[in-house]
Amino acid sequence: MQSNKLLQEKYDLLLPHLDEKSKRLYLASESIGHGRGGISKTAKLTGFSRVTITSGIKELRSADFNKIDLKSNRKTGGGRKKLIDKEIGLIEAVRELVSPHTVGDPMNTLLWTSKSTRKISEELKKKGYNVSYNVVNRILSSEGFSLQGNKKVDEGGEHEDRDAQFEHINKLATEFITSGDPVISVDCKKKELVGNYKNSGQEWHPKGEAPEVKVYDFVDKELGKAVPYGVYDIEQNQGWVSVGVNYDTAKFAVSSIRNWWYEMGVGLYGKSKRLFITADGGGSNSARSRLWKSEIQSLSNELDMEIVISHFPPGTSKWNKIEHRMFSYISMNWRAKPLTDLQVIVSLIAATTTTKGLLIKAKIDDTIYEKGLKIMDEDLKKINITKNDFHGEWNYSIAPNV
Repeated sequence: MQSNKLLQEKYDLLLPHLDEKSKRLYLASESIGHGRGGISKTAKLTGFSRVTITSGIKELRSADFNKIDLKSNRKTGGGRKKLIDKEIGLIEAVRELVSPHTVGDPMNTLLWTSKSTRKISEELKKKGYNVSYNVVNRILSSEGFSLQGNKKVDEGGEHEDRDAQFEHINKLATEFITSGDPVISVDCKKKELVGNYKNSGQEWHPKGEAPEVKVYDFVDKELGKAVPYGVYDIEQNQGWVSVGVNYDTAKFAVSSIRNWWYEMGVGLYGKSKRLFITADGGGSNSARSRLWKSEIQSLSNELDMEIVISHFPPGTSKWNKIEHRMFSYISMNWRAKPLTDLQVIVSLIAATTTTKGLLIKAKIDDTIYEKGLKIMDEDLKKINITKNDFHGEWNYSIAPNV
């Protein structure tokens, strides 16, 4: 027997393609198939009324059913209006509830939500909208939202303050963007083998003329690997990528942010005195890294700018906006193209764009960054850091040393 989740998914996929009569008859058939309690179950899963389903059952069991013209339907505009159309302000109310919980700022919404449809339904009822979670699901789907699953994003369990941290990031991003200050999302993309290696994906070529690449993906000792560290400007839909040649270290990460500022940021935000950075909680920009904070202090001093940082909570690093607004498009742009050398990689990154006007600049960073650099306790004390009252380990600001 199919689970309720699978049934609901099936109904959500099929029902939008049926006319009123076909829906009624199909749901009637489904409810009969469920046996005892089938009408209630079908109504609950689809959001259709018991009256509609019961009416369909009567039609199916009618002696004249074979005479029914399935193509006939009510005239346009006939029947009871949909709740979505009848309830003024319902869609806006849903968006208002979801917006603080979306992964990103409300000005450029990454249309995923971390709040369940049941919770949204409960909140709507408090506002006077008597809607089921099924109706909420249909509204979110029609508005371009999807509920992000947990597949391959679990990094040690879901934190109880996950949603609250999203709200905190959203609030700060809104404040910074409204005041004209920069908000950037940073991360290191997957390291790539440099050389004539197979790259995933397919492209059109004359039959039998596909590019030939190496059979085995052994690292070329001379060419090595490329290390792309990216900076994505959320408001401007622009990005920067420093293509490193050895290790993804905190020094390399902050150097990439510095390069973004001088190459792109200063022309847009030259008068700003503060910068908001959203980052994963691990890797070169780890929330626990002393070197990351020390390098941010150096950048703050250099730019005479307060740098505010918020890290994504455990288990959510794959939701970082740069992953879906920039890195994913880079991967699509260079699909099936062997990354034969660093210049090819830089060119492919810089040629990446979208219908929404994404602009990316890229440059090779051939600096050899040393691993294992330690920041001593006395140096740590020199960092002018202020931790936020809410999860200071995730949220803090570093101001210039006086």
